Amino acid sequence: MVMKQFLLFLVLCAGIANAQIINAYAKVTAISGTSLQLSNVNESAHTFSVGGEVIVMQMQDDCIGTNTTNIATFGNVGSIANAGVYEIKTITFRSPSVGTPTLITLSSALVSPFNTGANSSVQVITFRNLGANFTTTANITGLAWNGNVGGVIAAQVTNSFILNHSINANTIGFRGGVVSTDYHGPVCANGNQNNYISSSTVYGGKGEGIYKITNVNFQYARGRVLNGAGGGGDHNAGGGGGSNYTAGGQGGHGYNNCAAYPAGGLGGIALSPYISGSRVFLGGGGGGGQQNNSVGTRGGIGGGIILLKASVLVSGATCSGGISITANGETAPSTSGGANDAAGGGGAAGSIVLKVNTYSISGTCPLTVAANAGNGGNCTTWDPHAGGGGGAQGVIVYSTPAPTVNVTSQTLNGTPGTDNGSGTIVTSGTAGGGSNNSGILINFPSPLPLTVIHFETTCLKGSDLYFKWMTEGEKRNSSFVLEGSSNGEVFQMIKQFNGKANGSERLVYDFVHTGSRPEWRYFRLKETEPNGIVSYTKTYYQDCSGKKVEFSVIPNPFEDRITAKIPGYFSGKMIVYSGLGEVVDTLAVVSDKSEGDEIVWDLSKVTAGIYYVVIYSADEMLQSFKLIKQAH
Repeated sequence: MVMKQFLLFLVLCAGIANAQIINAYAKVTAISGTSLQLSNVNESAHTFSVGGEVIVMQMQDDCIGTNTTNIATFGNVGSIANAGVYEIKTITFRSPSVGTPTLITLSSALVSPFNTGANSSVQVITFRNLGANFTTTANITGLAWNGNVGGVIAAQVTNSFILNHSINANTIGFRGGVVSTDYHGPVCANGNQNNYISSSTVYGGKGEGIYKITNVNFQYARGRVLNGAGGGGDHNAGGGGGSNYTAGGQGGHGYNNCAAYPAGGLGGIALSPYISGSRVFLGGGGGGGQQNNSVGTRGGIGGGIILLKASVLVSGATCSGGISITANGETAPSTSGGANDAAGGGGAAGSIVLKVNTYSISGTCPLTVAANAGNGGNCTTWDPHAGGGGGAQGVIVYSTPAPTVNVTSQTLNGTPGTDNGSGTIVTSGTAGGGSNNSGILINFPSPLPLTVIHFETTCLKGSDLYFKWMTEGEKRNSSFVLEGSSNGEVFQMIKQFNGKANGSERLVYDFVHTGSRPEWRYFRLKETEPNGIVSYTKTYYQDCSGKKVEFSVIPNPFEDRITAKIPGYFSGKMIVYSGLGEVVDTLAVVSDKSEGDEIVWDLSKVTAGIYYVVIYSADEMLQSFKLIKQAH
């Protein structure tokens, strides 16, 4: 464990001057039982490891239904389906064990109907475990959403998460619509207002939203696409603002403020009826502006998603000038160059979910938690040409009442872009909808598991087992189920316990299980909340079979391959470290045989030298071997 923390320290300190990405990401292309097929894997900052927790999230789904015709209702919700839903699972197997994984197996099947179809997108993100206590050494950010993966920051700390730096998911959400090609269409003409869908690039592009567009006829013109805003139409109309908790603003009407036949992109719809602690969204992209003089602008990018779990959130001693946790949308670029074209709409803010029991924020290092929208782009040339619509506010989901001591919470709408009518600044677009700060939600449950700060098992006489665990932050827990397994994959119930739901107090449970199955070596807790949301603790390892559990790794020295002898039922991993503590290779190890098994590991590509092979189960180090690789 010390070696793993040392390696994490190296990763986070490598570029201390810049924001650090801490998660791994992959697109889920197919789901079969507990197995996920993967593509577009990004493990540059973290890895999908056996025993590690992941978040499976439905980023986009087929939500439009029949709202696909060229009328104002295009892009409204037909059924929200599974969009925005996320679940937390544990990896029990990955293939291949070395290199880029194409498949992972989860600890249990997904509960929700995740959809990988044509208009849908599912991704899996590592739920980064930063340890019992963690102090930041650099700002933290996430991979920008690219249509397949990214947009999410997910981290957990068992006890204290100490912030000397900020967590920033600004402008890593859904992408803004493109500006149109140059086209001089009819000026302030009846009919311009009715172009809601098109495959033609003479209109501004629609911002990206929770419905994946695969039909070329849906890509341009002023109709929204769920929380992605519509693009500007003829002539020189502004793009709409993306949406999230509230609706996005409409883009400016067009050249000469054509209020009679407004062609500005429609703002994205409000998603507040669907948002909960277990369903959140990336901020919608703003729509692109319409141009004929090559200076129109694209739509703003939406904010990302932050999922953070800790017992205590603390402002650090070396923080300077305040810290922030933000998922803000982007203000769309303004037009420039003295020519006359329309600007894009603002990107909507994203979503922040904080499952934190206690906030300890000092006056010398205050905390700002914000999901604020971007503004529409401005057009301030000599004639009135349209600005973009304002983006919509995002959402902050607190598992407690909103903290107020040295903490500021904000969810603000974006303002519309301005135009210049005869030298006077006017506004033809609209702001994001709803009252500012209405997206601050308190006392909301979420799938982020409660804090089990201690768990132990003790072998008693015969096959009896003593279990003891301690929780903190047990606010909405209906029940615990203590589960046991022989292989770390298939679990069975040992006993159910009623939850105590006493807020931030530390609570102790204990139980003696008589006649426990001797082959059971893996144990975990399953928690169920009143709304039916289920989460699991990490898996704990304890062998009370009475057999001496000894692994062996041979030969030593070795040339190309080593053989690990597994004494019985086992599920875990082996890691090869260099003499300097660097991870050289990782291998998932599974034995479903009571008599044990042998695992052959090809290390022919490893250079000659001294190495350490460490065997882990449920993230606990069991044994370590020093080996020598001989030169050929």
